[in-house]
Amino acid sequence: MNYNIIGKTVPSVEFQLNKNESIYTQSGAMSWKSRDVKMETNTKGGIMRGIGRAFSGDSLFMNTYTAESDNQTVAFSSTVPGSIIPYDLTNTPGIIGQKGAFLCAEDSVTLKIAFTKKLSAGLFGGEGFILQEMTGTGNVFLEIDGDEVIRELSAGESILVDTGNVVAFEKTVQYEIETIKGFKNILFGGEGLFLTKLTGPGKIILQTMNFGDLASKIIRLMPPRTN
Repeated sequence: MNYNIIGKTVPSVEFQLNKNESIYTQSGAMSWKSRDVKMETNTKGGIMRGIGRAFSGDSLFMNTYTAESDNQTVAFSSTVPGSIIPYDLTNTPGIIGQKGAFLCAEDSVTLKIAFTKKLSAGLFGGEGFILQEMTGTGNVFLEIDGDEVIRELSAGESILVDTGNVVAFEKTVQYEIETIKGFKNILFGGEGLFLTKLTGPGKIILQTMNFGDLASKIIRLMPPRTN
């Protein structure tokens, strides 16, 4: 299976599939496809797994696209300005992603919910107790707000990140919440009460923009409605 990432502002990933090759995505993500690509909608692993995905921010049903002949095309687009990056899960422990990070994946990749291990991360992490776990072999494609920043944390090395800027991290990375220190920092710093603490070893993927924050700023600038 070959793929090509097209565009820079709101990119798409286009796949060239040979007969019987498949790629799956959440419902509504497909942008274009060849006539000889068959779509099948299902819960991808059963109704309980589908419900779990819905809680983690993806759709209850997933669409699988399978080529019925060689040299067929299907493409999926990002939903906001940013980037699309492939992540090869082969020979890795898998990754944990924040809500909305998953765009599409090869059929050999498993997507299911993952619960945060610590109560504080679930209560104050901004994404609730439920995250997305991606394991298996082959590529998963992640949707990034803005540009991606990929770092490798050594054992015991930590980084503090605004929760909205975390995309995904390897399962070997510890995930917890740390309170911002200093009363004035909390009141006037504009960063809220909590930051996400990621501790290695393992790879982390961050994003330079949090679209939720951007949308909130746009809403605040809009004139009030008048009757």
